[in-house]
Amino acid sequence: MTPRVPAALLPAAAALAIAAGVLARYGAGDGGAAHAIWRVSLVVTAAPLLWRLLRSIRRGDFATDVVAALAILGAILLDQPLAGLVVVLMQSGGEFLEAYAAGRASRAVRALEEAAPRLAHRLADGLTQDIPADAVVPGDRLLVRPGEMIPCDATVLEGDSHVDTSSLTGEPMPVRAALGASFPSGSLNLEGPLVLRATAAARESQYARVVDLVRSAQLQKAPMQRLADRYAVWFTPLTLAVCLLAWLVSHDPTRVLAVLVVATPCPLILAAPVALIGGINLAARQGLIFRSGAALEHLGSVTAAVFDKTGTLTIGRPRVRSVSALPPWTDAQLLRLAASIEQGSGHLLARTVVDAGTEAGLPLTEPRGVIEVAGRGVTGSVGAHLVTVGARSFVGERHPEAAAEMAALAARDAEPQALRAWVAIDGACAGTITYADELRPGLPGLFASLARAGVTRTLLLSGDAQASAEAVARSAGIPDARGDLLPSGKVAAVRALQAEGEHVMMVGDGTNDAPALSAASVGVVLAAHGGGIAAEAADVVLLADDLALVGSGIAISRRTLRIARQSIWAGLGLSAAAMGFAAAGYVAPTAGAVLQEAIDVAAILNALRAAAPGRRLARGRGPRLPIPRPTPLHANAEQPAR
Repeated sequence: MTPRVPAALLPAAAALAIAAGVLARYGAGDGGAAHAIWRVSLVVTAAPLLWRLLRSIRRGDFATDVVAALAILGAILLDQPLAGLVVVLMQSGGEFLEAYAAGRASRAVRALEEAAPRLAHRLADGLTQDIPADAVVPGDRLLVRPGEMIPCDATVLEGDSHVDTSSLTGEPMPVRAALGASFPSGSLNLEGPLVLRATAAARESQYARVVDLVRSAQLQKAPMQRLADRYAVWFTPLTLAVCLLAWLVSHDPTRVLAVLVVATPCPLILAAPVALIGGINLAARQGLIFRSGAALEHLGSVTAAVFDKTGTLTIGRPRVRSVSALPPWTDAQLLRLAASIEQGSGHLLARTVVDAGTEAGLPLTEPRGVIEVAGRGVTGSVGAHLVTVGARSFVGERHPEAAAEMAALAARDAEPQALRAWVAIDGACAGTITYADELRPGLPGLFASLARAGVTRTLLLSGDAQASAEAVARSAGIPDARGDLLPSGKVAAVRALQAEGEHVMMVGDGTNDAPALSAASVGVVLAAHGGGIAAEAADVVLLADDLALVGSGIAISRRTLRIARQSIWAGLGLSAAAMGFAAAGYVAPTAGAVLQEAIDVAAILNALRAAAPGRRLARGRGPRLPIPRPTPLHANAEQPAR
């Protein structure tokens, strides 16, 4: 009964039938009518539950449903409809709560397929033909206009542009589309038209492989056994043994029914989903969305944490790290003039410079006569000065007299891999602006909370170069860093950890992380800026760019499960005691149903505590790890100089 509407209707029908019978008996004084209402309603509402019992037995699955179904069947055969209806209400009500806690199924594969390139422009005999992307074959010459996705893996034949590969690599910096450069399908052309030669069919390209990886990861991910079913493994045989004992002692089927009624594991059926829903709601108030109750259970048991680099451990977008001015200019003057001229450019790095100038409180001037060469640089007038900002080759072409000085500075550069723009003012080299990604704040608190939670292994997995991955790992305090990974490589790393017995949490933010998010025991995605496909593939969604929420989520998970287990143990203990009285003949079936209701209420009231934050969760406990303070990071030297 997993669909939401049937799961909601069945307990509602049972409750209405009980109420109608009570009204007939005590309101109209007609006990016969009440009994008839209960009898018919029990048969109607019990049918789907009994059908499930038969399927469970055929599968060899003796879980919480078995005792409840046997109690319902006994109530029908012994004409004890009220007791049976109470069991139906509890059983179906618990299923509804579980359906509510489970949430929606992931739509990751469908979202990936919908986002895939659908159309390609093939160049043949001087004409441009629009064809389905699936019709492209290796060797075809393709035109990709600005703003379009590359439909298949291809290499550049003509054109000058930048390409956004972040959906596949996770790296935020656009890549220069130089002659001979290769790009995977799903990459986005940003500025100028490109002519490319297809190197693979769309169905065999990188984007299609990501779709297949997500699909296979979801199929191979082992389903988690319900918390209630883990307890039912021993409680169900115990109940059946007590029933057998009651029958051998008394040969009274009513006494056996009474045992089944009081033994119906409603604390299992109700307390666990109530606690899970409470934990899910508490997490939502703190900015974490658990997509299912199973995700909440999984997060509390992780032993290994795997992190993507760009956009996860780092901010994920370039920022101005430093400004180095040459006399007679000061750093502030250089930044003001560069930010002013960059107002006339739409390039990502230009916006970064403008933001830096604005944040520094510098008075920017409206530029005049702006000329931009896509992806290379911009030049124009700012007040009385001619200002040029961009790649060293671009500035050198515009101002040959500055080329020699820039070459000398580059030769003495202590950080040749850093990403920087060169600035010329009035034809002379005036200095440089260096960009970098930065570690997110709050990483020390995150790793301290992971250590307190028992996470013993942390890894960094990145599609970026190995050197860049290692630099981030050192700054973040992660002992193991692996770079140059395709999405399949991340999946392989996650599965290798699982093969070693680890419960793996994967934390990422982009499409390239989606397969690993699906393959991990629990996938966590940062989705403050939308999340997209990665959010559909993950089990837990962070609504804010705050990795400290991961630690909060683990704490909520563990506290929720602790409360659920308390409720289950207390409820089962009381049910076991009631079974003893029922087996001895001191509890009738209807009275047993009422007694079981009281036990249920007690278990549910305790489970409701999961919705309120506890003191330990609020203040946190445990030692802090000596994590290095976050520092700016050098950009990858392979990224464009503009």
